[in-house]
Amino acid sequence: MIAIAVEFRLLGDIEARLDGRPIELGHARQQCVLAALLMDANRVVSADQLVDRVWGDAGPGRARDTLYSYLSRLRQAFSQATDVRLVRQPGGYALQVESPTDVDRFRSLAVRARAATNEHAVALFGQAVELWQGVPFGALDNPWINQVRGQLDDELFALELDRNDVLLRLGRPITAPVGQARHPLDERLAGQLMLAAYRGGRQADALDHYRRVRTGLADELGVDPSPVLQRLYQQILAADPALDIEVRRPATDQPVPRQLPATVSRVVGRAEEWHALDSQLASVGTGTSTVITAISGTPGIGKTTLALGWAHAAASSFPDGQLYVNLRGFDPSGQVMAPAAVIVGFLTALGVAPRAVPAALDAQLALYRSLAADRRLLILLDNARDTAQVRPLLPGSPTCLVLVTSRHQLASLVAREHAQHLPLDLLSTSEARDLLAGFLDPGLIRSQERTVDELIARCAHLPLALSIAAARVLTTPGAALDTMVAALGRAPMPLGELSTGDGHDTDIRSVFSWSYQALPLDAARLFRILGLHPGPDVSSAASASAAGVSESDVRPMLGELTRANLLTQHAADRYRQHDLLHLYANELARRHDSADARQAALHRIMDHYLHSAYAADVALHADREPYTLGAVADGVTPETFDEPETAAHWMRVEHPVLIAAVRLAEEAGLDVHAWQLPWTIAAFLYRHGLWSDEIVVQRIALAAAERLGDGLGLARSHRNLGQAYALLGRHTEAQDHVERAYGHYLVRGDEGGLAAVGTSLAWVFERQGRYAEAQAAAERALHWHRILGDLTGQASALNMIGWYHAQLGDYRQALADCQEAVALYRKLGQRDGEANTLDSMGYIEHQLGQHQEAIAHYTTTLALRRELVGHRFGSARTLLKLGDTLLASGDEDAARTAYRDALSIFEEFGGAEVDTARARLAALP
Repeated sequence: MIAIAVEFRLLGDIEARLDGRPIELGHARQQCVLAALLMDANRVVSADQLVDRVWGDAGPGRARDTLYSYLSRLRQAFSQATDVRLVRQPGGYALQVESPTDVDRFRSLAVRARAATNEHAVALFGQAVELWQGVPFGALDNPWINQVRGQLDDELFALELDRNDVLLRLGRPITAPVGQARHPLDERLAGQLMLAAYRGGRQADALDHYRRVRTGLADELGVDPSPVLQRLYQQILAADPALDIEVRRPATDQPVPRQLPATVSRVVGRAEEWHALDSQLASVGTGTSTVITAISGTPGIGKTTLALGWAHAAASSFPDGQLYVNLRGFDPSGQVMAPAAVIVGFLTALGVAPRAVPAALDAQLALYRSLAADRRLLILLDNARDTAQVRPLLPGSPTCLVLVTSRHQLASLVAREHAQHLPLDLLSTSEARDLLAGFLDPGLIRSQERTVDELIARCAHLPLALSIAAARVLTTPGAALDTMVAALGRAPMPLGELSTGDGHDTDIRSVFSWSYQALPLDAARLFRILGLHPGPDVSSAASASAAGVSESDVRPMLGELTRANLLTQHAADRYRQHDLLHLYANELARRHDSADARQAALHRIMDHYLHSAYAADVALHADREPYTLGAVADGVTPETFDEPETAAHWMRVEHPVLIAAVRLAEEAGLDVHAWQLPWTIAAFLYRHGLWSDEIVVQRIALAAAERLGDGLGLARSHRNLGQAYALLGRHTEAQDHVERAYGHYLVRGDEGGLAAVGTSLAWVFERQGRYAEAQAAAERALHWHRILGDLTGQASALNMIGWYHAQLGDYRQALADCQEAVALYRKLGQRDGEANTLDSMGYIEHQLGQHQEAIAHYTTTLALRRELVGHRFGSARTLLKLGDTLLASGDEDAARTAYRDALSIFEEFGGAEVDTARARLAALP
């Protein structure tokens, strides 16, 4: 069947085009249904959600029947398309599409642009803006459409501001964003327009623009411009030469991390602290050591708000990027981030491929400091527990600025590293009123000044407590300031119970309780259960299994928690809790739920991730060793995967949660989950180069299998550990673990295991260049696979044997082995193995001088890998070898194209292969 592609457009009139021809989408209401599905493309949307998105509160009595007719018509409209399916699934409907919508492309380009540098970033920003052909969703009009339209408009506005920053850094002119009329008092835009006017020789225009913004802020909000904008005004007034100096641009081949999370649009108060940070910025690069500021204060005082707000404002002064990590120094689970884990993340952000990260911590730290040297980086270390956690993460370069936030004062960091200590105090009454004015009507605050001041006092002048109280007044029907003050007076938990031991007696448990006590019973129970979840975030499907309910039932509960500010939806179908909220939820579970109930919830959580990960693993690797898991707990609905692409996406998104789940299984004494879950994700970790994670989880698995006395668990954990150690170059440990695995399989009489471990041992020898021993091990594996009648195993072993013969110079025998392997793979219909073996044959034929045959096999390998998931790195290696063969055959132009294609993929992964591809290109005439 010929593939017929559909292109969806939402950024303008809603359109669907089939091979360039428009599809009739019906009337406005039916188009709303399509929009509601497309904004969650490839995800399940419940019928209730669709009704709410299309009709809201004004739905007809038979809205569901009408909805079903619209769905039927849409299904018919796309009947000729091979890449679009509207399917009914448990919990609702999913519009499965292969091509991204223009909204998806816009967001993807935005991410790429923000990670790119200079001219490349400008080009990507431009491509993103060009996707907008008008008002999103055209003339469609209902509350949900208008809400999403507003969100998209905000995304465009933010993207145009980011593009302006890049253009200003390049000395290029800027234009006012499309959304300027909706944001007349945006101070970031005001600063950009002022700087652009000043650099264009229009100092008077720059100053006049500042005065208009200052007047608007005073009239509309009763506030002054931010310290940053005031400082820019003073610089323009004084014609400060610093405004004309172009900050050093990063090298085009260096990745520019931009890891700062989103923050509030305006930091209230903190003028003196902001000025102190500005002074620190001025000293970057002028001394011989890293500039460090340690911000300390009680929980909820606004340490992170200040640090992130200033970091975003100062980001353009750090063209080499901004690194961020939450060190979880006071995480509810007690799982403080180890410096070793942070360093690996920083190295990856700075362009080091996971497989190129050194195994030893000292080597990782040395590489990190080398990469930071001479780069102008802002590094924000949030929520540190103590100086010992921070000290290894200091880069040592005077061109870097480090911000640290902590509940402790970090006196040792001040004494030894000469960090500036910036303690935060409670807000003054006027500052607290200003904070509340960001939520509530300023007129209300002025008219009820005494009640407002009493609310401020009851909240202990604590920013987080004030924010939550104001949000409750704003979002709860019928709520008023006086009823909130009365509720605070009745709160059973006194301030000070959640003490950090730093001398403060403020406590925000009671503030959290206001929202919790107003929850329906089912949402309150879910809140407590999520306190048991390992984090860092959770999907609706996992939430449903944790609570033992259906996904359609859990979504309204998640909505309740999100509206109550007890949960944050930070991405599509991804929810997370602030660490204090997570602690509060966990404590409530321990107080209100029995030990049996908590253990049952933990078991459901672990069953969800174990059975879902196993289903994803099977979808991705049909040749994996079979294994029967235990029965799933009542109430758990694991994820299912019809396509490898869906399974791969799930694994990528859930990877941090799966690692955390392994640790939680160990802590909770769920040893079966603690060894089986690492086994199910081993292939994913291997394919994505996450070998350090593999070692961590397999060590946990090994200990759990030992406690259980589970021979199969011991065998598989040793085998996986051996492979991970081999990839990291720790050959002695690798061989030891693989041989231990062999012993366990031998004791069990597990012939399939003996065959598999033989393959692993061959691979360990191969990593050491011991090809004769690798060949002998692979031949033993082939022997076991033949006894078992395992054709897949035979094909895999034959490919390995052929490769080792080639490395030993016996090309004729190597070719015969690989030809036999290909025949088996084709008989089995396994394209993955066929592609790997054809790649081996291409290499062998190149060595034999059979260049045209080699080119044909490499070309077929690439065609097969384009159909497979997660094979881009393998494709790049094939392209490199194809280029070698093309060059040997005399076709330099085709070789250059192959090398360039390989390089473009290698640059996504980093590592030594990038230099190899560049060297190949440089060697061409």
